[in-house]
Amino acid sequence: MDTQASTHSPALSAVILSGGKSSRMGRPKALLPFDGKPLIAHLVERLSRRFADIVVVAAPDQTLPSLPVTLVHDAVAHQGPVGGICYGLQAIRGAAAFVTSCDVPFLQLPFIDYLVSQLDHNGRGYDVVVPVWQDRLQPLHAVYRRSVVPHLQEQLATQRLRPVYLYDTVPTRKVPAAEIKRFDPEGLSFLNMNTQEDYQAALAHWRTLSAPISCTVELFGVARLTAHTPRVPLTLSAEATLGDALTVLGTECPALLGSVLSADDAGYTSLRNGYTCNINGKDFVRDAHTRLRAGDSLLILSSDAGG
Repeated sequence: MDTQASTHSPALSAVILSGGKSSRMGRPKALLPFDGKPLIAHLVERLSRRFADIVVVAAPDQTLPSLPVTLVHDAVAHQGPVGGICYGLQAIRGAAAFVTSCDVPFLQLPFIDYLVSQLDHNGRGYDVVVPVWQDRLQPLHAVYRRSVVPHLQEQLATQRLRPVYLYDTVPTRKVPAAEIKRFDPEGLSFLNMNTQEDYQAALAHWRTLSAPISCTVELFGVARLTAHTPRVPLTLSAEATLGDALTVLGTECPALLGSVLSADDAGYTSLRNGYTCNINGKDFVRDAHTRLRAGDSLLILSSDAGG
């Protein structure tokens, strides 16, 4: 379940770069079958849950299936990610775009939401938001304002084809691993496929991740008295978040709605003020985007009891 599946911002776009050589893979990555469709279609479908405007940047002679996107081609072939980012940003309708490559099947939408939110962080505006994972910048899982296009054009003209040169020029927010792990503990967002072995491993991992997960909600105090039960087992979708779990909980225990849980007009459910959630007896959380794992135990109790 994706509780924000229809949330789009007209100010934001997404760009997918598909013009790489795929030399180690031996065939075009964008066309690899994945989840019953070409990989590029899988990515477009996933990103369309967040972005109404999606641009795909292809190589000059590259053929792709029909997609509900704006398709552009590299003006000059093989200029690396700087060229793809530049041509993509020139074609977007929004003021900024999330940019990714065509070989990352495990995009985490809540993490992308977080990256977008960091364009304005602590009262400061940034032109680029780029994650740092395993001590490496991740330029093809980053957010760029369209205003950086002139800088990228200058880089292309001077053959400085590494995105890091841009980060030294414009205000850039580098998101550290500690923040990333809140949304993507295993770093699946950055798992790309360069070889046939990578591809087969990704397919196997996708089958594992697609299986439904089971969690348990433990109720305490007023919540337990209201629901007339101490424990509620939940079956959730593979990518469930805390918000998803609370929405299902409201369906399973409607008595909690209005006193412990609140449901908005869109059917999205959250904890009412005065209540908090602890996961596995370790962390108190209120962020609805917090990812859940199979076997998690969600403890719901009043805030004064939980600290």
